[in-house]
Amino acid sequence: VQLQASGGGLVQPGGSLRLSCVVSGFSLSYFAISWFRQAPGKEREGVSGISSGGDTFYADSVKGRFTISRDKDKNTVYLQMNSLKPEDTAVYYCARVPYRATESNWDRRYGMDYWGKGTLVTVSS
Repeated sequence: VQLQASGGGLVQPGGSLRLSCVVSGFSLSYFAISWFRQAPGKEREGVSGISSGGDTFYADSVKGRFTISRDKDKNTVYLQMNSLKPEDTAVYYCARVPYRATESNWDRRYGMDYWGKGTLVTVSS
């Protein structure tokens, strides 16, 4: 099982980025994927998740700005981030959810069983 996150970079406030999480060793038809982020000095927090059935979940801080999607044929989950703010600056990680993801549990970071290496997103002018 592997997850590989990419797509981070430096962007100005108000700009956009799309992160990708390419997975291998399992099928997105059977497992949910969640995105987390960790800013310097802060705890890792859930950003967004997508269940095996395609249900989507978002943290309140990103609702209306971020969109999660997936391409099962490409084994890839995407996080489209628009209207970026300086407070979105963090290392972003994707993780596999080893249970049925719902609105109440998609962001339990201690419940994830596999993590990808992070990708750094910096929002600054």
